[in-house]
Amino acid sequence: MQLFPTDIIQINQQKLDEINKIVKSIYRLIIYSRYHLDDDLLDVYLEGMQNLRDLVGIKNAQMEAQNEEEAIEYFENLKKSLDFVVEEIVLDNNFNKEIQLFQLLRLISPETNKIHPNSYRKTIVQVGGHICPEPNLVSTLVSELFYKLEHIKTPIIKAIYFHHELIRIHPFVDGNGRVTRIAKNWILMYDLYPPIFINDTDQKKEYISTLGNSFNALTKDPNQWNEYTARFFEQELDRLLTNAKWLFKKINQIGKNREQQNEIPFNQI
Repeated sequence: MQLFPTDIIQINQQKLDEINKIVKSIYRLIIYSRYHLDDDLLDVYLEGMQNLRDLVGIKNAQMEAQNEEEAIEYFENLKKSLDFVVEEIVLDNNFNKEIQLFQLLRLISPETNKIHPNSYRKTIVQVGGHICPEPNLVSTLVSELFYKLEHIKTPIIKAIYFHHELIRIHPFVDGNGRVTRIAKNWILMYDLYPPIFINDTDQKKEYISTLGNSFNALTKDPNQWNEYTARFFEQELDRLLTNAKWLFKKINQIGKNREQQNEIPFNQI
């Protein structure tokens, strides 16, 4: 397997600009409005986590849990991993080291880490029709991926590229999707973007289908930007744009409610 070169990426600049505009608007509200608090942002994130928990309760769990017991465990591990990511971001630690993959694996999929503690898979795996690289190639490919990340300046592109290529490498026996999505959100949240989560079964099916088609196209020609890889990047942008709009709407409404009730937060007085 060959990682596809970053210089062939063709991103929708209009959507990137729109996302950046909305995110800046969110932080203007928090910083300059007397009716908003920085805590509002964290509260809305927690509300979003609760919504995700509701989805988990109906066997969603990013569609990876097989029963309610697994769904509950999935959510608890997800919360632990996100708490860890937030703590790391507060300490000014971005996601940029291989060791952080194993830190996330231990939190999000402890059962997998027990099988091969702190090591990559030692077996051949297949994802749909995509045969993942042989085990002896995994470490080199992951190292190369982190090297390529250093040369991507736009956090959103960096997050989506990492997501796509780590899933294609599939470095672990299990838990690859969970680790990858949390790592992607670490990259996004470090640069003050909202996290991306898959919200329903239809999105999950679309996500799997698009990735599979993208992998197949890149296997044929890893140096050619193809319609399926472009579609995956576009779908991720759409999910991020949707989340950014939702976040702005929620934050803005909190301030409007306070203003209507003439309630200025204590620390704004």
